[in-house]
Amino acid sequence: MKTTPKSFPSHQRTQSSAAQADLTKRPRRLRRSESIRALVRETVVRPEDLIYPLFVVPDNRPHVEIGSMPGVWHNRVREAVDECLRAHDAGIRAVLLFGLPAQKDAIGSSSWDPSGPVQAAIEAIKRAVPQMAVMADVCLCEYTDHGHCGVIVDGDVDNDATLALLAKQALSFANAGADFVAPSDMMDGRVAAIRHALDDANMTAVGILAYSAKFASGFYGPFREAAESTPQFGDRRTYQMDPANIREALREMELDVEEGADMIMVKPALSYLDVIRAARERFDLPIAAYNVSGEYAMVKAAAERGWIDGPRVMQEILTSIKRAGADLIITYFAVEFANS
Repeated sequence: MKTTPKSFPSHQRTQSSAAQADLTKRPRRLRRSESIRALVRETVVRPEDLIYPLFVVPDNRPHVEIGSMPGVWHNRVREAVDECLRAHDAGIRAVLLFGLPAQKDAIGSSSWDPSGPVQAAIEAIKRAVPQMAVMADVCLCEYTDHGHCGVIVDGDVDNDATLALLAKQALSFANAGADFVAPSDMMDGRVAAIRHALDDANMTAVGILAYSAKFASGFYGPFREAAESTPQFGDRRTYQMDPANIREALREMELDVEEGADMIMVKPALSYLDVIRAARERFDLPIAAYNVSGEYAMVKAAAERGWIDGPRVMQEILTSIKRAGADLIITYFAVEFANS
């Protein structure tokens, strides 16, 4: 039996032709292989973009891994130097030091002890790895017996009384050889106080990386274990920022820029990508973002249980922070990422 070719209504022929015309544009052509994807990749995180945080303890304390942060350790000075050598070999060019003192008191006086663990580590790192940029966190919380970031007066942190102590701490780190000091306390006026103190001491070359928009976050728990800095009463919401506020964050950053900050920071990173983007659009200074302890610990815990591909999620998180506008990322993943 003879058959005739099937014909289609004219409107169907028109739709088919339109669809065919649309498919001359095929974005998937740029995704066909890893080589092609790499050619057109818009956001690239380099080891040089990362800052590696290290916890330094007195030499009479053991070198132990921090329970809630797998792969992160309490380092004595010699181990801190070894970590810096390892990081530098991987392409990382900056570290951020946090100190745990032998003794604590109400004003954190151990923080400006010239033989303290951070000061000793700065000197040792600069001798062993002179090319490494060394940054030192400036805050009193690790050094006070009450765990708050400033002097307590009538049950609350006294902002103005704290400024002179932060300046003493910053000067001590600068004297030891720090390239940058990084005030994380969130006291009003502390960038100006530190800048004036450094300049008066003829340390005009020492820079300030300001924790400008530091939010009162639930993501800090593992850090407080690592730094032994959990407040003994109350919380830090009278000085760290309300997580709901972005306009206030921009105002805080603007004040730090006016006071002499060389770089400004948003902390934490993942829940505050919109703040990073807003900062990038507003300011010309380098923008840093802190991929904090809780963000790190969540990835490690989920990967350990087989729930996620840890290295892949690490790459995705760091890329998202860079894509949002951060120039620099402080992250415990730094060496792992650089070696991946």
